[in-house]
Amino acid sequence: MKPDITNRADIEKLINEFYIKVRNDAVIGFFFNDVVKVDWDKHLPVMYDFWENILFHTGNYEGNPMEIHKRLNEKHKMNMQHFQQWISLFNKTVDEHFKGKNAEQIKTRALSIATVMQVKLFG
Repeated sequence: MKPDITNRADIEKLINEFYIKVRNDAVIGFFFNDVVKVDWDKHLPVMYDFWENILFHTGNYEGNPMEIHKRLNEKHKMNMQHFQQWISLFNKTVDEHFKGKNAEQIKTRALSIATVMQVKLFG
């Protein structure tokens, strides 16, 4: 039986595994590898904080994801397929490693965040 997401270590495992998929993905990997050229040593801890705050309300994330994605969209236009692929990879990663209330909640929150971003970016 798969465990639920219960702590920061679980968040870190999820995010590390997710971004391995993202980096190698034919649909969205280029945003991270070529458009932004992400510094993973800096980006991953920010993502740990973000998702830990989303799930456990730790208050340890300060940032504006919408503004970051608006700037990314200015560099290279995103579309619905990009967001669908992101959600697909995220959900697949959650489902591969976790099962339970928090696993379902983080998938729901990810979909909600992606939906809001799409509405704000695409109208």
